[in-house]
Formats: sequence, C-alpha cells, structure tokens
Amino acid sequence: MSRLEALTERIKDSVASGIILGKTLKFNLKGDGFIFIDGKVVSNEDKQADLTLSVGMDDLRAIGQGKLAPMAAVLSGRLRVSDMGVALGLQSQMKALFINSAS
Repeated sequence: MSRLEALTERIKDSVASGIILGKTLKFNLKGDGFIFIDGKVVSNEDKQADLTLSVGMDDLRAIGQGKLAPMAAVLSGRLRVSDMGVALGLQSQMKALFINSAS
C-alpha cells in the first residue's frame, strides 16, 4: 500500500468516526496526489474545494504528530492555505482529523 493510500484510509476512518468538517477540503500533497473530503466521502480526486491545503506528505505527517505547528508551516511556506478564514473556522475539526489520521 502506498503512503497516499494509507493516509487516505486513515482519513476515511477519521471521517467515519464522526469528524464533520461542514465544508469540502482538499489536501494537495505536492506531487504525491490529492485527498478530497466532502462530508463522509473521502477520495483521491482533484476537485474544487472550499479549502485547499497544499503541503508535502512529510510535513503533513509532522503536523499531525505535533512536530510542526501549522502556523509555523504556513509562515515558512511549507503549508499553503487557499482561504485562511475557512481554515481558521475549521481549525478544531482539522486538528481532530490530523490527530486521528497522520500518525
């Protein structure tokens, strides 16, 4: 199983466990693929989303493990956010998603 498939499965499990974003979310994993979340549907499609986070797979894992602060990642250019307002509104849901999926 590829790293993308493994991460997608972990996110599917997190979403199935009750994490509700209320917006569409796409992770652009900078050449390693995409993870798109719409409600309880998680896919690897490159679709338009309310919020797109562009981040490398290793940086996403570091954020999920608490080794890289999201704001530090944004300020250093390691994480790009398409809409900071939406990102701030989803902060607690994304934190729960990261905790459950990015180990």
